[in-house]
Amino acid sequence: MYNKPTNDCQDKPFIIECEDILLREYMMEDLDAIYQITHEPEIRTFLPGWDVSREQRQEWLINYEMVENRQFLKAAQDGGDVGQLRLRLAIVLKETGECIGWCNTGPKEEMPLPNREIMYGISNRYYNKGYTTQAVQALIRYLFQYTRERELNAVAALHNHASNRVIQKNGFEYVGEIELDQERHHHYKLRKVDIRQHGD
Repeated sequence: MYNKPTNDCQDKPFIIECEDILLREYMMEDLDAIYQITHEPEIRTFLPGWDVSREQRQEWLINYEMVENRQFLKAAQDGGDVGQLRLRLAIVLKETGECIGWCNTGPKEEMPLPNREIMYGISNRYYNKGYTTQAVQALIRYLFQYTRERELNAVAALHNHASNRVIQKNGFEYVGEIELDQERHHHYKLRKVDIRQHGD
């Protein structure tokens, strides 16, 4: 289910509903959860540089991330040409309303075009519950249905077995190894023509 923002309803957040979670555009109420999750040891290992101060995280959230989300969603609504815009969605647990992670999409500058990537992170308290797989699947469906994107990328460090499993479960095909930030990663691609679209 998609709650697509319209010009006359800008205060209603964009939401994709999944079985156990919601994907929702970032809101101010997510600040502390995102800040805390980015300081968990696993996130610091696999997403170096994300563990910034709360003040820096707040500045990014208010001045860049929430603003660009609205630009992305408007572009998706106005024909689907999202260009180089990024979309950042909080993973929210349906049962409690808690922000437990994120699932984002944007260009990966280090890779050749088309270089749109799907990436994600989740609190270690919610590992192995299928939430990240649900989030990635929902974002893939949204991008292929509502934007002009026809090919998506995903990367995971060689030793990040959980992340590699999530990517594989969502139908990405292995391309090979790629070096990013001086570390080897597995690189995967998923093309719209290679998956079957199902009704929402």
